[in-house]
Amino acid sequence: MLLVKKKINIQFTNDWLPVKQIANGIITTDDGYFVTGVKVYPKNIFMLEKGQQDSIVYNLRNFYNSVDFEFWLIVADRPVDINAYLANLQIMYNKSHDQYTRKMIMQDISKANQFMGVEYNVVDTEYFILFKEKKMEILQKKLHNIISGLASSSLNSSQVTNDDLRMILDNFLNGGVTTTFGTVMA
Repeated sequence: MLLVKKKINIQFTNDWLPVKQIANGIITTDDGYFVTGVKVYPKNIFMLEKGQQDSIVYNLRNFYNSVDFEFWLIVADRPVDINAYLANLQIMYNKSHDQYTRKMIMQDISKANQFMGVEYNVVDTEYFILFKEKKMEILQKKLHNIISGLASSSLNSSQVTNDDLRMILDNFLNGGVTTTFGTVMA
């Protein structure tokens, strides 16, 4: 009896996603576009005085109205590992000799341990402004204009990193669940 191997054509996300590469905080697409943007660091303006709040909102409105190209506002949740935070609390607890300080640190440890449960998903919410461009020099100019415009609104930002871009793609393609297919777990 002759066994015939049947070739199965399995398609992966990479097969239909038009991403050629991710490098230097820029996605290069198959159709020649460069996609990049900025990560906007959150700021709670409600802790500021009313005049400062109004100024930030006014400047932000002017910034958005000055942008003359297509862009995407993205809010993404990134999972956070709070084990390092717990370890630092434990070190502080061990070093402290004051009973009130130890009590406060233990309360923080207990609260953090509650978030480690299965029902909690500890995430850090991050904000991005992304755009695409065919020419690298125009891309750099737009990037500078966005960072400057946000700075004039008292918001800090920086160009996205490769990890930021991968996380954004992961969020959209996998509903925020980081994939570990093919990895060996110890």
